[in-house]
Amino acid sequence: MNDNDSLKSVFTGSVLEADFIKSLLEESGIGAMVRNTMGESLVAGWVSGGPEDAGIVYVIENHEEEAKKIIEYYLASKE
Repeated sequence: MNDNDSLKSVFTGSVLEADFIKSLLEESGIGAMVRNTMGESLVAGWVSGGPEDAGIVYVIENHEEEAKKIIEYYLASKE
């Protein structure tokens, strides 16, 4: 990643599921990052949002489409 790369959000859900999706993406060679918004707000002294949407997965922009396909496949397999 360099200064010209921008991050794109590809999934929002529980932190547990976001961490799992991050591992799926990394197994496919896509670097990913999870932001825990609930944990961040607790450290700051307030609670924002809830546990069902506290995990946000980010990838660099040029991996966004491939990451979304992997996530869609995973989510479809859960149904």
